[in-house]
Order: sequence, then C-alpha cells, then structure tokens
Amino acid sequence: MTSREQFLSERLATVRARIDDAVSAAGRTDDVQLIVVTKYFPASDVRLLAGLGVTEVGENRHQEASEKSDECADLGLSWHYIGGLQSNKAAAVARYASVVQSVDRPKLVAPLDRGAGESGRVVDVLLQVSLDDPGADHRAGVLPADLSALADQVAAAEHLRLRGLMAVAPLGEEPARAFERLAQVRASFLSDHPQARVLSAGMSGDLEEAVAHGATHVRVGSAILGPRPPIL
Repeated sequence: MTSREQFLSERLATVRARIDDAVSAAGRTDDVQLIVVTKYFPASDVRLLAGLGVTEVGENRHQEASEKSDECADLGLSWHYIGGLQSNKAAAVARYASVVQSVDRPKLVAPLDRGAGESGRVVDVLLQVSLDDPGADHRAGVLPADLSALADQVAAAEHLRLRGLMAVAPLGEEPARAFERLAQVRASFLSDHPQARVLSAGMSGDLEEAVAHGATHVRVGSAILGPRPPIL
C-alpha cells in the first residue's frame, strides 16, 4: 500500500466511524451514504478511493467532473454533481452525472432532461434548498416557498427522477439550527413527494448535526483527502 493509499484509508475509516457514531447517537437504524468530494484532487485519488470501497463521488466543476468521469469510466462509480450549475452546461452534466444535487431553479430542468434523454439515461435530481434568511446574500438554493413548484417541474420531466433535497448550512450559523429548519422543510416536502426521501446534508465539519436531523447522504472532502492542493 502506497503512503497516499494508507493516508486515504485511515482518513476514510475515521469518517465512516464518525458517520456510524452519529447514526447511533441519533437513534437511527438506517444507513447514511458517504459521498466523497474529490474537487481539485486527481483521478489517481479517485482510483485509490474506489479500491477502498468508495462508490459515490462528488464533483463541483463541470470540466473537471467530465474529465475525471471519463478517465475513471471503468470503475463503475456514481458521479454526483454538487456544484453551482449553469443552464448552458446542464445538458452536458446530465450525460455523465448519475445524480445532480444542485438543481435550484426552473431554467435547469429542460436542459438536464434533454441531456439525459440524448444519452438514453435517467438522471436522479436533488433540489438544493436555501437555508439562508430571505433576502440574505445566500450562496445558492431555491427558497422553501418556491420548492413545490420546482419539484413538480422535475417530477414531470421524462428523463429526470426527483429523489429529494440537498442543502448547505449557511456560513456563520450553528449547523444544528440550520439543519433543524431543513428537517421542517423536508417534512412538508415529503407530504407531497413521499418517494423523494434522499436528504443530502452535512460536510466534513458538520456531518454529525446533519445526521441528527435526518440526512441520508453526507458529502465529505477535506476530512478524507486532506487540504485542497493549490490551484495552478
């Protein structure tokens, strides 16, 4: 085992133990899926992670995600697109992503549906919900008040499958408070879309709080891969 593989193995084991402990502390009996975010890290790391049992990989940038998914096509991984998505790139993303987690506006639905259809695929979609206060300079996400209409649009798309919600805790706020609001939003959402039970929330620093409030998937990068390499 190389030193890099050993490093990833140890960090991966630590994160998996954190998830298991969080599930137990929350009194849950279900499994929480780990998505390893490999943004800025090389495809060689993706290969090492796959050898360590990772099956779900997350990426934030289209060009990087497209290149890595091509290079690692033989590994049978599920690629999650979790970054901000431009409508003019949505069709291209739908050609390789198994899951698009960052759908936050109606303008994305038609090109995603077209890209998936042209590739003969069905793409899973999560709606990114904003947890920021209304009117705040929020990073991304559909406002809870607009969630129902967006969900109906995705559910009606021929080549998309509405699977649930994704959210990021706002900067400067206690994650537990933000994820408590998310749990309330999700409860209302599930009353209209009971099959869309995926909740992607929690990252390296707040996965425990997310699991405590119902996250089914967590997105972890630096806690496994280490500090991001310099961008050249």
